Amino acid sequence: MFLALREIARAKIRFALLAGAIGLLVFLITFQQGLFGGLVTSFVGAVKNQNAPILVFNEQARQNVEGSFLFPEQEVAIAGVAGVAESGPIGQNTFTVLVRPDADAAPVDEDAVVFGYELGGLGQPTTLTEGRLPSGPDEAVASAIDADKGFDLGDTVTIVGADGPLIEVVGLAEDTQWSVAPTLFVSFDTFAAAQRAVNPAAEVVLPSLIAVQPAPDIGLDELTARIDAQVAGVEALTREQAAAQNPGVQGVSQSFQIILALAFVVVTLVVGFFFLILTTQKAKPLTLLRAVGAPAGYLVKNLVAQILAVMGAGIVLGVGLTVVLDVVLRSGAIPLDLEPRTVAVTIGSLLVLSLLGGVVSIRRVLLIDPIRATSDGGRGL
Repeated sequence: MFLALREIARAKIRFALLAGAIGLLVFLITFQQGLFGGLVTSFVGAVKNQNAPILVFNEQARQNVEGSFLFPEQEVAIAGVAGVAESGPIGQNTFTVLVRPDADAAPVDEDAVVFGYELGGLGQPTTLTEGRLPSGPDEAVASAIDADKGFDLGDTVTIVGADGPLIEVVGLAEDTQWSVAPTLFVSFDTFAAAQRAVNPAAEVVLPSLIAVQPAPDIGLDELTARIDAQVAGVEALTREQAAAQNPGVQGVSQSFQIILALAFVVVTLVVGFFFLILTTQKAKPLTLLRAVGAPAGYLVKNLVAQILAVMGAGIVLGVGLTVVLDVVLRSGAIPLDLEPRTVAVTIGSLLVLSLLGGVVSIRRVLLIDPIRATSDGGRGL
């Protein structure tokens, strides 16, 4: 390793530029991963961060909450499936509401998503950071990121419509937006009142989903399959499946996966070409080292050490930039959401890909013939 470090010290600018380029690429990758995580949370956080392990959709809704509704007989049938310990309705809709972003300002129109659930039961948010959960009608937990839009503790929100309920925000929860819009969790009765305010002719307010708590002796996958088999016209999903398979999330995911795949390929090519050029330029010195007895394995170890050193510096720089930007954007409309596990997998993948990119250079080192030192000085390497 001494040889690798000496060479890096002699060519500081060359290796620093490569490490900087790798750092920017790593930053691009981790920033996009964080942005993707933030977008997903903003799209489906209300489902990810509520306490129902299983959500049952109308089969024809194709896993779309907005297009789902269930009939009373389906709700009763779901509750009667063996293995269901508890169930309850969840209503969801987007409403025009009146809010006051500033206490001295006039009320303004805002679109807000309202989730209604049975208080004390399934469907309540699990990431409460301030205040409390609703304990009665016309109370709500709001998404914390929208507090400055008129959804802060103590603010009141009016559903626009005929005798629309006046809802007081009594709690704030992190990562509970739906479709990147302000989101309120209220009692199902309050949700029903909001529905009737915008549609006075509605005789019955149907739930969008049925939340299910499995019994301790049954697994989530087993119970979802059992519900699908025994109740006609429904599709049961775990909480994680309902979030990940949301149609909006899938479209965003495919786009980001293509961009990230291209970024990983670019990192591999940059590392591969740099060390290939470097190895070619060092053909004569490497041949002489082999001629005086340096083992091929020793030279390969030094090459690998240089690759890992450059990648390590680039990774530290890239992740550091992402952390700084995360702090800067934390109060933004869509904050970054980068999990430590994702960072660890990314770092491991980049290290493996960098070594794959250096395979051609390693092969050239292994093919060095020491006898060339006495003939052409390694020019034929």
